[in-house]
Amino acid sequence: MKKTGIAILGSTGSIGTQALDVISRHRDMYDVELLTANNNASLLIEQALEFDANAVVICNEEKYDTVKKGLDGSGTKVFAGIGSVCDLMSMESIGTVVAAMVGFSGLRPTVAAIKAGKRIALANKETLVAGGPVISGLAKRHGNNIIPVDSEHSAIFQCLQGECSPIEKIILTASGGPFLNTPAEKMANASVSEALNHPRWKMGAKVTIDSADMMNKGFEMIEAKWLFDMAPEKIEIIVHPQSVIHSMVQFEDGAVMAQLGSPDMRIPIQYALAYPERPYLNTERIDFGKLASMSFLKPDRQKFPAIDIAYHAIRKGGNMPCIMNAANEIAVDAFLRERIRFGQITEIIGETMAAVKHLPVPTLEDIFLSDEEAAGFAKNLVMTKY
Repeated sequence: MKKTGIAILGSTGSIGTQALDVISRHRDMYDVELLTANNNASLLIEQALEFDANAVVICNEEKYDTVKKGLDGSGTKVFAGIGSVCDLMSMESIGTVVAAMVGFSGLRPTVAAIKAGKRIALANKETLVAGGPVISGLAKRHGNNIIPVDSEHSAIFQCLQGECSPIEKIILTASGGPFLNTPAEKMANASVSEALNHPRWKMGAKVTIDSADMMNKGFEMIEAKWLFDMAPEKIEIIVHPQSVIHSMVQFEDGAVMAQLGSPDMRIPIQYALAYPERPYLNTERIDFGKLASMSFLKPDRQKFPAIDIAYHAIRKGGNMPCIMNAANEIAVDAFLRERIRFGQITEIIGETMAAVKHLPVPTLEDIFLSDEEAAGFAKNLVMTKY
């Protein structure tokens, strides 16, 4: 069987390391062609040596010499800068690109990979949140080759396999994060360590904070709109604290399909890599005899205003989700550096969305300019107001 060449954009992050764990268990199926990292030079070197990577890119160009020296004599080619990541998407040996870079920086390489006709295992939320109108059009023109890695969107994708009937509703499940049962006034002043203490999933800091204020679920709603061509009003968010059901699809006859599994990101990662096959994976199996109950409740939208902010952004359309995403990146970073309170994250997002010019039909270049403008406005808010 011919091996598939894999590129992992963001190989040293949470999704990237788990993707390599999956690959390590199926060496007969995959070759690691390209690994990229932003700053973690030491882990990038270690990964390249372990998986005999064809090439690596360290995006922080100041660390190029460190990586070059660490891989001297290994045969792995070393490059630096985000431009190199984009250029290398055209490598013929790459079949699948795991888009796992955190934040807006992952948009440009994903665009390059789509244009190069690669299968995209998409784990970067910001690609579709910020660039949905552009990315959706590009994917259709180049073969619609995006397979979602997020557990929720992977669940929906799996539920739709073999179905040809119209979808009535998508139901995105949410764990509720660390503050599900925390009073709103206490949550607003939560510490960084409290916000990072997710009860179910082990994720990077940025995604974990997005989960804590449920902005993550707003992002996923926008992603679902573009991935499955659904109107926002047909995408429902429901809290499911046990995180056993990863999302559901309701059809026009009233039937509901759900995908269940343990909270292990390797499951959707492997599904995206191996689709349509399902190789063995040593994950924890659900013991239904020990599963006492599964509960569901509607999210408290006053306590978690990020949900309505996201619905407003996608209904406004154009570059508004991009503006929202840029402001969120700045605000979350400021919170993680203890510059602002937890409750001020959504305040900064709302003020930025009200201030930055709305473009109903943005080009790709407009998206990049909107991100820059919104990020600058949000940074100024953090420095001067908060």
